[in-house]
Amino acid sequence: MSGHPVQLKQINLTVSKDQIRAALEVIHDVRSPNQIRQEASEYLEKVKLDDEAPHHGYTIAADQSQPPVVRHFGLSLLEQSIRHRWNEYTLEQSTTLREWELRLAQNLTDQDPSYLRNKIASIWVDVAKRSWALDWMDMDECLTRLWDGPLASKELVLAVLETLSEDVFGHEDLIAGLRSSDLSRACFEIFTPMTVLQDHYSSRGTNINVRYGDEGWLSRMGDLLEWCISQEGTHATGQACAVKILVTLRSVIGWAAPQSLSATRMTLRSCQALRSSHLPIQLAAVDTLHILSSRTKLSEGDLKELVAPMFMTDTIDLLQKLYDWSCVDATDIDEEKYLLLKKLSELVFNVGGLLVDHSTLVPIDSSFSVFLRLLINIAKNHSLQVSVCAMHAWVKILSSEALVSSPPVASSVGELLEVCSQRVIKYEALPEHHPDPSVIFLNEDFDSMPERHAFLGNYMRFCKMITERIVQQSPADALFHILSSAEQVISHLYDGEPAFGMHSYSRTSMPFLKMDAQCSILEAGLKGSVRWLGPGGHEQEVMLQNLKVWCERILGLNFEDPSVKERVIQLAVGFATGPLKKDARFVLKIFDYILDTNYPDDARYPSYSEAVKDLQSLCIHELQRLAMKFPDYLITIFDEVEHKVSRVSHAVTRDNGVRNRYHSVLFIITHRATSVNPQPRQERLEAFLQPLVAQWQSSELTESLSSFNMFCELLGCGGIQQYVSKRALHEMSDWSATPLDDEGKALQMHMQHALEKLPLRATKAFLSVSVEKLEPNSTAHELAGRLWEKMIPMILPNLLHMIRQAHAFHDAVNWKGLPPEMSGIVRRILTDRFWQVGISVGSRDEFYAKVGDTKNTVEGLASSIRATVRAVRETGYKLLCYMGLLGEHFYSYKELPQPLSAALFTEAHALSTHQMAMLVETIRPVIENCPVASRSHFLPPILAGLFEQLDRKASDEWDKIEQKNRFSEGRASLDEEMRDESVLRQLTYTSVMLVVGLLDPSKPNPPDAKLTNGATPNGLQHVEHGNVRSFILATPEILKPLILFCTHAIRMRDTRSCSFITRVLGSLVPEFETAGEIDTEVREFLSTEVLKACITSLHDSYFVDLQKDLAQLIASIMIIYTPRTKTPRQILLSLPSIPAEKVDQAIQQLYKAHQNTRQQRAIVLDLLESLRGVSISEQGRISKSDPRKIRSAIQQSYMSVDMQEDGKVKEKSPDLGGIADMFGRP
Repeated sequence: MSGHPVQLKQINLTVSKDQIRAALEVIHDVRSPNQIRQEASEYLEKVKLDDEAPHHGYTIAADQSQPPVVRHFGLSLLEQSIRHRWNEYTLEQSTTLREWELRLAQNLTDQDPSYLRNKIASIWVDVAKRSWALDWMDMDECLTRLWDGPLASKELVLAVLETLSEDVFGHEDLIAGLRSSDLSRACFEIFTPMTVLQDHYSSRGTNINVRYGDEGWLSRMGDLLEWCISQEGTHATGQACAVKILVTLRSVIGWAAPQSLSATRMTLRSCQALRSSHLPIQLAAVDTLHILSSRTKLSEGDLKELVAPMFMTDTIDLLQKLYDWSCVDATDIDEEKYLLLKKLSELVFNVGGLLVDHSTLVPIDSSFSVFLRLLINIAKNHSLQVSVCAMHAWVKILSSEALVSSPPVASSVGELLEVCSQRVIKYEALPEHHPDPSVIFLNEDFDSMPERHAFLGNYMRFCKMITERIVQQSPADALFHILSSAEQVISHLYDGEPAFGMHSYSRTSMPFLKMDAQCSILEAGLKGSVRWLGPGGHEQEVMLQNLKVWCERILGLNFEDPSVKERVIQLAVGFATGPLKKDARFVLKIFDYILDTNYPDDARYPSYSEAVKDLQSLCIHELQRLAMKFPDYLITIFDEVEHKVSRVSHAVTRDNGVRNRYHSVLFIITHRATSVNPQPRQERLEAFLQPLVAQWQSSELTESLSSFNMFCELLGCGGIQQYVSKRALHEMSDWSATPLDDEGKALQMHMQHALEKLPLRATKAFLSVSVEKLEPNSTAHELAGRLWEKMIPMILPNLLHMIRQAHAFHDAVNWKGLPPEMSGIVRRILTDRFWQVGISVGSRDEFYAKVGDTKNTVEGLASSIRATVRAVRETGYKLLCYMGLLGEHFYSYKELPQPLSAALFTEAHALSTHQMAMLVETIRPVIENCPVASRSHFLPPILAGLFEQLDRKASDEWDKIEQKNRFSEGRASLDEEMRDESVLRQLTYTSVMLVVGLLDPSKPNPPDAKLTNGATPNGLQHVEHGNVRSFILATPEILKPLILFCTHAIRMRDTRSCSFITRVLGSLVPEFETAGEIDTEVREFLSTEVLKACITSLHDSYFVDLQKDLAQLIASIMIIYTPRTKTPRQILLSLPSIPAEKVDQAIQQLYKAHQNTRQQRAIVLDLLESLRGVSISEQGRISKSDPRKIRSAIQQSYMSVDMQEDGKVKEKSPDLGGIADMFGRP
C-alpha cells in the first residue's frame, strides 16, 4: 500500500466497508505507528464479535469493487461466525448463511485471486460439515452445477472436494469427527459412480438422499483430467487444473471403493498423466499413484484391476524415461526435479512390493525384466535416499521364493553385488566436504546427524541382506565374485595413500574404511553360504576348501594398522564360526592366530595406543567367542591352550583385569565342554572362583565399606577433598586449561591402582562368561547355577554395600571435608562428560580427542574421579544382571529384595539424570528376568523403590528445566539447556518404556527353572500367576507408585513418552471398573488426578500434537467410569466456562459413540474447546515447513532415530494462570 498511514475514526461498533478497508491498510502498512496499528487490530476484532458480523462479511465479500484483501477479511467474518457461533443460530439463520456462501461461490470469476477461491471453498466445507446430509440435502447438485461453469468454478469444486475428503477421512478434524458416520457415508455416495453402487453395493442401506446425477465425482474428475492432459500444450490453465484434479484424487484414492477406481480407469489415467512435460503434473501424478499402490485389504480381483496397468511395458518404459529425465547432478541440484526423483523411487518401491506380495497376478515376462532394470538403475543412483527404496525392494524380491529363481532376477545379481560392495563404506566417517556425489547428496538430505546415522545404518543393512540372499541362492558364483573383489582391494589398500605411521594413525583412514567395507560384504556372504550349506557333496567341499585357502592367504599378510587387524580377526572368526565350523584344525589355527596377535604400544601416540588397547580387548572377546562355540575342540588340547594363554596374558599386560579376561577363556572351555567328568570339572571351576570369593569376603573389604570415608579410601579418593580444598578448585573457571601438579597426578595413579585391586572386574569377567549365550535349563546353564549359587551369598553383601556407597558418593552432604561454600563443586566434579549425538559440538572423535588432551589437567583429575566411581557403580549393576540370568539360583534368596532395593534406590536421588537413566536401563533385565515363582517376594520392594525414585527424579528435573527456560541467557546457556533437556528426555523415555514393558499384556513370562517336586532351589513354593502385568495390577505396593509416576509423566514435556503413557493408562482404565477395594481406590485416582493431568496437558500448547491421545484417554475414563462414580463429571463441572448441560450432553454422546473412537475424541475436544492449547504455527509465530523438506512416511521409516526439539524454536512456558486454579471451583 502506498501513501501516508490512514488515520482511523474513533473506534466504536459502527461498521462500514471504508472503515474496515482503512483498518486493513493501517495494519499492512509498515510505516503505521504501533499505537495506530493496535487500534486498527482492536477495531477489527470487535467487528468479528459483532452480532451482525456474518452480514457485514457477506456484504463486503460480495462487493467486487473492493480490493481482494478487504473481501478476504469479509470472508473471515463469515468463517468466524460459522465456526464459532453456528450452534447459536436458528435453522432460518443457518440457511441464510449457507445461501450467502453459495452466492459467493457462484459469483467467483477467473480474475479472482486463488486465495479468495480457497477461502470460499474452506467456508463451504465448514458449512457442509455442520449441515450436509442433515438439513442441507442438495449440496451435490450445487457442486455439479458449479462444475458445469468456467474453469475457476471447477477449481473451486475441486478445492471443496479435496478439503471435505481430507477432513472426513484424513485429518483428525473435530467437527467432522462429531458426524463422522454420516459424512463418510455421504462422501461415499457422491464420489462413487451409480453403476458401481448398483452392481456392488445394492444391499447397502441408506436413509439419505444426497446424490445428484449418475456419474459420481470420481468419473467427472477422471474425464476432466483426461481432457486437461490431452490439451496441455494449448491450455496453460488446463495444466493448473490437471494438478488440482490429481491433488484432489490423491486425497480420495486412499478410501474410495476399489471398484470405483477400476470403473473410472483411475490407474491408467494417472499413469497417462506421467507423460506430461509439466513438472507439477508429474509430481502430482506420482503422488496419486503412490497412494493407489499403498492401498491394503484389497481383493485379488481388485488388485488385478488396479495393479495391472502399472506393470504394462509402456508404463514401466514411461517410469524409466521419467527417472532418466529427473536425475540431477550432485553439484547442481534442481530441487523440484530431485523431489520428483525421490517420490518416483518410493512409487517404484511400492510397485515392487505389490509384485512380491501378489506375484501370481503379474506374469513374469518381458515387462518384469524391464521393471528389474529400472530397479537396478535406481539402486545405482548416487543419492542414497533415492537408492534406498530400490535396495529395499531388492531385499523383498530376493526373499520371495516365487521370484528369486527367475531368470530376470538371476541376470541382475552381478550388478547388485557391485552396488552393495561400493555402498557399504562408512559414509559417516568420510569428511563433510568429500567430493563423492553420495556424500554431497547426504549433506543435502540430512540436517541432523542422528537421522543421517540411522539412515546409513539401514542402508548398510539392506546391502548386507542383498548380499546374503544372493550368496544363498548361487554361492559358487557369488562368493567367487566377492572374494576376487575383496582380494583386489586388500592387495591395494594403500595405493594412492600415504604409508601407515603410528604418528598419523586414524580410525577413519581410507585404507581402513576400504578394508571395513570389504569385510562387511564378506561377512554377509559367509552368512549366506551357511544358509546354503547342506549335508555335503563335491560342490560344497570345493567351495569350503576355496574359502579356507582364501582366508589362510589373508591371514598370511602383514597389517600394521591395528584397526585393520581388528577387522581381519573378526572376519577370520566369521569363517571359523560360519561355513568352516566343522573344520577343527582351522578353528584351532584361528585361535592360535589371535593369541599370537601382539602390537607394540606407544604412549607417545595416544590415538594409536588406544587402538592397540582396543585390538587387545577384541582379541580376548573373539577368543571367548571361539571358546563358547568350540569348547569340545579346545578341550582336547587344553593343556597346550592353558600354557599358551597363561604365557600370552603375562607377556602382553600387567593389568590383572586383562589377565583375568584371558583366564576366563580357560574357564569357558572347562565349563562348556561336554566330555569333561563332572567332579573334576566342578573342582576346576571352583578353583577359578575361590580367589575372587576370598576377596569379597575379606574383613578389610567389609570394613572399608562400613563408612563413606573408608569407602573413599578404598577407591583411592581419600585425599580428594583435601586436595580440592587446598587448590581452591571452585575458584578456577576452566579446569581444562589448568595443569595438574604432581600431587594431583599421584592421586590419579592411586585411584587407578585401587580400582584394579577390587574384585569387580574379575568377577564380571567370570560371571559374564558363565551365563552369556546359554539357553535357560541347558546343561551348562544348570552347571553355572549350581556353581554360583554357592558363591552369590558370599559376594552379595559387600557388592550391595559397594553400590550404595557409590551412589552416596554423588551426594554433597557426604563430602564433609569441604567447607560449606564449596559444596557446589561436588556436582561439577561428578557431572559426566559424554558426547551427545545431535547436541554436542563437534564429532565423536573430536570429543574423545579433547578428553584425552585434558588427562594431565584438573579436568583430567575430575574425569579420573568420575571414571572410578562410575566403574564401581556400573560394574555392580552388570554383576546383578548376570546373576539375574541364573534364574532361581539368584532370585529365590528370601533375604535379597529389601537389601537390594535399599542399595539401588536409597541414595539414588543423588545421581545425575544421565546416571539415573543408566541405572534404569541396566537394572531393567533384573526385573524382567524374575521368574514367576519369585515375583511375590522379589518384585514389590524393587519396583516400588524404583518408581518412587523415578517419579521424584524426573519430576524434580523437569521442574528445573522449566525454571532454566524462563531465565536462560546466551548461547552457552542454551547449549547447556539443550543437553540437559536431551538427557532428561532419555531418562523419561527409558522409564516410560520400562512401564510399557511391564504392562504389556502380550509379554510372556520368563522360562521357569527346572524344579524338583515343585520347589525352587531355596525351598520357595512355585506359585502360578498370569503375566507380570496381572501381577502388578493385583499388587498395590507396586501399582500405586507406578500409576503416580505415569500421572506425572503426562505433564513431562516429552511428546514421545507422553504418547506412550496415555496409551498405557488407557489400557488400565477398563481394569478397574469393578467394585473391589483396590479397584475403587484406583478408579477414583484415575478419575481425579489422571483426568486433571490430561486436561492440563490439553491446555498446554506444547502438547498440541498429543491432543488426540489425551482426548482418547479422557473419553475412556468418562465412558467406563461415569456409570460407577460421579467424580469425572464433577471434575469437568469444576472447569471454567463449561456448563452442566454441555457436560451431560457430552457424556450421553460418548455412550452412544462407544464403538467409534474418532467420534469419542471429537466429543471430548469439542467439550474442552475453550481450554485447548494452540500450536505455535496456528498462532502465526512460525511459518509452515517447506513442502520439499517434508519427508514421506517411507523416508521417515529409514530414519528410526527420534530427535525431538532438534533445532527447535525455543518457546516460553505457556501461561497456565487459568489452569492453576482451574479445578478449584466446587
